[in-house]
Amino acid sequence: MSKIFTLFIALLLSTPLAAQTGPDEDQLGMWYMLFFNKSFGDGPFGIQGDLQYRAWDAGGDMEQLLLRGGLTFRPDDANALFTLGYGNVTSGAFGDSDATSSESRIYQEALLPHKLSNRFRLTHRFRYEQRWVENQDFRTRYRYNIFVNVLLNATEMEKSTLYLALYNELFINGQTDIGDGRTVERFDRNRTYLGLGYALSDDHRVQAGWMRQTTDNWAKSQGQLSLHSRF
Repeated sequence: MSKIFTLFIALLLSTPLAAQTGPDEDQLGMWYMLFFNKSFGDGPFGIQGDLQYRAWDAGGDMEQLLLRGGLTFRPDDANALFTLGYGNVTSGAFGDSDATSSESRIYQEALLPHKLSNRFRLTHRFRYEQRWVENQDFRTRYRYNIFVNVLLNATEMEKSTLYLALYNELFINGQTDIGDGRTVERFDRNRTYLGLGYALSDDHRVQAGWMRQTTDNWAKSQGQLSLHSRF
């Protein structure tokens, strides 16, 4: 009887260790990103989008491949930009596994920029997503991002401008039941970013920075390299 009891305790204590399949929170990941936007002449319509390769490590262990784009509308009587878009996401498992999952999403977005002073630029972004995640029920998500750019050596975002870039983004799940008896928390994640940017020209900027992402299950730091282009 004592041997059975000892074996039972050993199995019980080993269960949490076997369940630890999340990412290495001490390992710095990397995100490589391209953001673009273009207006159609002098009219109110345009396009915008982004391409992102996200890795759990410096680049070989894929976290996500994200392709996103949408049609934009800028009203004549408001300092705002509205977007209706679509995104496709392929997510990879952490570690040696080659397993992936897919997601399609439609999103609506409002971008509200404010010029606080000659050097301080503030932008609010509100985004609502409708998500079709592989092997899950239909889901929605609410996102709010506040961006702050601080121009360091100029009063306009033009060629050779050096600037500080900061943001914080909050994600809230619209549903907690995702199917087959599985649930998620209402809080999905939060991202806090600090970076340094440089304007290569009036229409092209590069940024390098650090982002801390906190989810309901884990928290991890990510390096980021991005190119921001206007055509």
